Amino acid sequence: MRVEIWSDIACPWCYVGKARFEKALAAFPHHDEVEVVHRSFELDPGRAKDDIGPVIPMLAKKYGMSEAQAQAAEDNLGAQATAEGLVYRTRDRDHGNTFDMHRLLHFAKEHGRQGELIQALYEANFAEEASVFTGDERLVALAAAVGLDADAARKVLADPTAYADEVRADEREAAQLGATGVPFFVIDRKYGVSGAQPADVFTQALTQAWGERSPLTLIDQSAGEACGPDGCAVPQS
Repeated sequence: MRVEIWSDIACPWCYVGKARFEKALAAFPHHDEVEVVHRSFELDPGRAKDDIGPVIPMLAKKYGMSEAQAQAAEDNLGAQATAEGLVYRTRDRDHGNTFDMHRLLHFAKEHGRQGELIQALYEANFAEEASVFTGDERLVALAAAVGLDADAARKVLADPTAYADEVRADEREAAQLGATGVPFFVIDRKYGVSGAQPADVFTQALTQAWGERSPLTLIDQSAGEACGPDGCAVPQS
């Protein structure tokens, strides 16, 4: 069974939602048979790469609230993150364009390190003091820390076309599926779960999707010519 998760590194609810989903998945009896794939979604795709600023003023402007209200909302989010066992800095974080991070995640997927890199990016953005928006070398260091080749990661980041089509394809697919925000979870292309739902909602969705998996139905039960472990059937004259 496959679970696809559309998310953005700049999205705090994606950080929290991932933890809640993983809690449900860890307790799911068939967790070893579940493939998790992370898909790209930019919350602010039109933002310039060099447009970096503090989170609180950005939230205040975006949602038409005071900075005090924006800070209170961050504090509440931090409390929910803490309840999931996550570290969440509610002060002095910044915000910027995440396109290069998504490109790097597609590179990591090719090398079997996508899950490790997305967790490293989340923790760097929400839990650590050093910004993830300060330049390529910060991202290269995070990639290397999860076992990716630093020079190869640097080369990907230096080429703005590398994995760009993959990111855009994910975003188009999200729109086709009706995702207007993230996190957005798609289970076996049959069920969608929107938002950072409680772990028991994910448990219910996983259980229901697994229970409705259908065994293969053969159209023709007769034994036709075929190839198998012992070779291929030889036509009889």
